[in-house]
Amino acid sequence: MNNDNLISPLDTTTFLRVRKWYLVALATIALTIIIAQILIQHHLNSQLDDFRVINVAGRQRAYSQKLTKEVLLLKETDGIVQRNLVLTQLRETLATWKKSHQALQFGDLDYGIPKGDNDDIKALFKKLDPHHNNMVGAVERILANTDQNALPDQTDVNILLQNERDFLSVMDTIVNKYDSLSKTQLKNLKYKEYFLLGISLLILLLEILFIFKPLSLQIRNTIKNLIIAQRTSEDNNQEIKKLYREKEKSLQELQELNFVIDNAALFASTKQDGNVVFISKKFNELLGRDNEQYINKPLYEILTTDEGQQQYLMEILKSNRKNIRSEEIRIKTANEESLWLDMSIIPMHQTGGQQSILILCSDITERKHNQLKVAELTKQNYEETMRQKQLQASQIVEGQEEERKRIAKDIHDGIGQMLTALKFNIESINLENKEKTAEKIEYIKGLASDLIKGVRTATFNLTPPELSDHGIFPALQKMTAELSKLTGKKILFENRTEDNIRFNSLAETNIYRVVQEAVNNAIKYAEANYILVALNYNDNVLSVVVDDDGKGFDDSILNKVPKNNSEGGMGLFFMKERINYINGRLFINSIPGKGTRVTINYKTNIGERGQA
Repeated sequence: MNNDNLISPLDTTTFLRVRKWYLVALATIALTIIIAQILIQHHLNSQLDDFRVINVAGRQRAYSQKLTKEVLLLKETDGIVQRNLVLTQLRETLATWKKSHQALQFGDLDYGIPKGDNDDIKALFKKLDPHHNNMVGAVERILANTDQNALPDQTDVNILLQNERDFLSVMDTIVNKYDSLSKTQLKNLKYKEYFLLGISLLILLLEILFIFKPLSLQIRNTIKNLIIAQRTSEDNNQEIKKLYREKEKSLQELQELNFVIDNAALFASTKQDGNVVFISKKFNELLGRDNEQYINKPLYEILTTDEGQQQYLMEILKSNRKNIRSEEIRIKTANEESLWLDMSIIPMHQTGGQQSILILCSDITERKHNQLKVAELTKQNYEETMRQKQLQASQIVEGQEEERKRIAKDIHDGIGQMLTALKFNIESINLENKEKTAEKIEYIKGLASDLIKGVRTATFNLTPPELSDHGIFPALQKMTAELSKLTGKKILFENRTEDNIRFNSLAETNIYRVVQEAVNNAIKYAEANYILVALNYNDNVLSVVVDDDGKGFDDSILNKVPKNNSEGGMGLFFMKERINYINGRLFINSIPGKGTRVTINYKTNIGERGQA
């Protein structure tokens, strides 16, 4: 039977046409999904803008009430300090209220509010403006008069109260209008989503009717013809397999013979019970015995004297196996020399069900010795690595303990003593002696100022808020300014980057600590009078350079690992460890009498940097 009549191949033209329409349908569905996503993202952005607008609009009501409350509070305040505090709050509230009012009408990038274009809202703001302007004018006049220590004019207070009620009413209407517009947009998006869903379902239905159904019928007919052809082919294959069996048998015997010839360096032949039939000359030389000694003796007794190993080899040799098996065994020669062999056990099937075994071996003694040496070196390397890690861990713990002692000493000797002095001076105040009381109060004020300064210094040395709030650049600038003020040294900060770039918090913290350690070393140990901290950022690499004009040191000590703080150099060790921890690079160059330069290079990852 002709196979061309049995198998109807898929018509090429039909296949290309179906593929074309299938791709068009998939592209249409993909386009529908993309459009839906664009609409959803646009609506989400619009909803976010609406949320900000409604939030700011709602706060305008609270700010108007706060203005009124602070004006009324100003009338009731007598003390100068309290009065100035209320005035400051009133000015800040007025400024925020005015800025928010302008942002709602004309948009503001700081607030994230776009410019409004709704005519109804514009009309409501036009209605709101007179009340807003009256309230602003009244508050500004009150502020102008109170600057001269006068009480607020009751007329301005009345204007403020009268316009507040109207302002709140119109503002409620505006907030409700914003909410109504947001709901309308959501409703429109829902209808668009339904429309796009309908298009997608319609396309899927058309695919089923005009693509998948005709294609499935054609595939079914093709499979039917293929099954008929397969049956015919199987009948033919049976005849072919018969011819191949004899050929494969001969080929297998040739392969086994070739394997023996190719690996004839060390080989032996045994019966199924493991008794030796033949052993090669080279095998004899390796074992150090004559060939006649081995004939009809168990091979496992010849290769080893270990009873456990003999039992293992006996089970391998006597078992009726069909596949080649490889084992690594240890033997002893006639000279009691230990050797390692890679043994391949090959079953040979003969006529009448008899089975013999070919033993092929390779001397792997040197390889085994090398493996043992590698294992020993690996163990030594691991132990040395663990020792180094334990040493580093102990050094880090010791450094942390020293830092805790320093902090405790600063608090106890500085802040603690000042608090004690403050307590005793307060307790010793005698209100009957006004002159001494006034002197003690002045002394207490000075002591409190020193105490505040001490607390600020201690907290600054721990973790400056600028580091987490604004990033590494402002934190280093603040650190250099504070240290220059505290020590009287000329410590300069130079930022050669255009923007305040942020990095991940781990990198910023470690870079800050290393720069802080470098500057402190220049002050305490190098006795430098001039220190420059310079920052640069190019090609995703942050570079921080600390230069000083101190006395320098012999930089050969940089290659030594200190055992404890008493040896010195722990600060430099921790600087290296911190930079290595963030995969950065640290370079320290120093010449005795010519100063020191510390350079930190940190390469940022893709997507790590950001704007502060």
